[in-house]
Amino acid sequence: MQTIIMSTQDHQSRRGFLKTSSLLVTGVAGLSLLSGTAHAENSADEDINIVGPKSGFSPQVGTLVSMMNWMRFVILRPVQNMTIEQLDYLHDANSNSIGSMLLHLAATERYYQLHTFNNMKWGSWDDKIKQEWDIPMGLGEQGRKTIKGHPLEFYLEKLQQVRDTSIAELKKRDDKWLMTVDKSWPWGPTNNYCKWFHVVEHESNHNGQIKYIKSRLPGAKPSGD
Repeated sequence: MQTIIMSTQDHQSRRGFLKTSSLLVTGVAGLSLLSGTAHAENSADEDINIVGPKSGFSPQVGTLVSMMNWMRFVILRPVQNMTIEQLDYLHDANSNSIGSMLLHLAATERYYQLHTFNNMKWGSWDDKIKQEWDIPMGLGEQGRKTIKGHPLEFYLEKLQQVRDTSIAELKKRDDKWLMTVDKSWPWGPTNNYCKWFHVVEHESNHNGQIKYIKSRLPGAKPSGD
């Protein structure tokens, strides 16, 4: 996972941001932040920086969810208020756009859902699912050609819809399920905890790419990220 070092100023800024916009990690939070229609019942998650068990989940599953929430907050912070043109920007002929990377994160999580929650062999899902998610999963030239023209709300909705399913399914699972080892996984013996932690660190990886592309947008100002 990417190492994050914060100055005192960065830390204070981040705390202020958390108090006003941490709705990003709950419910329809991403859309609320962008539209300014945050509802009173969706109060800021003051525990966003607490990695550990969470109410409604078994202890280790809750710890995983706390990491998922924190990383999702981090990945969405730099894309706030981005225009369609910024989301579609390609830095060079081999780059992925920020929009396509956001959809890629949703695709990855969707495929890990099917694999771990539905016990489906990787890639065995039906054609309807593949038609929706294979291009954002693979990105590359197909992604550059087809994933464009969408406002930020489109990507936030996709991410939130997928995450809602993950949270609902994880509430049904216990620590025994999380620790279950898949001996046939290509990496070698791998438990569900590692698979879902990979979903988290995968977002961390693309977080760096998104920040890099953002810093290269036409007219971009120097960033402290």
